[in-house]
Parts: sequence; structure tokens; C-alpha cells
Amino acid sequence: MKLDDAAAHLEALGNPTRLKIYRALVRAGDAGLPVGRLQDKLKIAPSTLSHHIKTLMVVGLISQVREATTLVCHANYDVMRDLLGFLVAECCTETTEVKDAKSAA
Repeated sequence: MKLDDAAAHLEALGNPTRLKIYRALVRAGDAGLPVGRLQDKLKIAPSTLSHHIKTLMVVGLISQVREATTLVCHANYDVMRDLLGFLVAECCTETTEVKDAKSAA
């Protein structure tokens, strides 16, 4: 994942309402949640929910499909895994360098 993509994902999740929406969808699993159920569950006004869903969709964190007359939202688990991988990919990689620098001093 590129740095700019990771920053866009994190920026979208940086809003408390969007983070609540995303977490609810992650908990829902592959079945996702209909928009109406998401609204009831989180007590978010329809226009506010729509705005936040759009933001999450633009960066690819969620998708939305129409099932008959119902819009169902789904977390995009591949994007989530890529973002998490990006965040931990270099975890502790400089630990050896810091120890070596301390030993040399």
C-alpha cells in the first residue's frame, strides 16, 4: 500500500462517526448491514449517515450493494488487511540499528 493511500484511509477513519460505522460493518461480517439497520443501530440521522458512508466508499474501506430495494454496506476486508499490514510492516525494523548505535557509543 502506498503512503498516500494509507493516509487517506486513516483520515477517513479519523472521524468518530465514520469509525463507528466501519467498526459496525466489520463486526457484521461478510453479510454486511442494510443502511436502515446501520442507522437504527448507531442512531445516526439519514443524511449524516449517507455522507459518512460516501466518504468511506470513496477511499475503498466499504462497498455498497443493492439487494432488491435495500442498500447493504460491507466492510472491504482486503483493504483493511492491506492497511493493517502497511502499519505493522516495518514494526521494530530499526531496533537492531538502535542497539548497534548504542553499542558503538
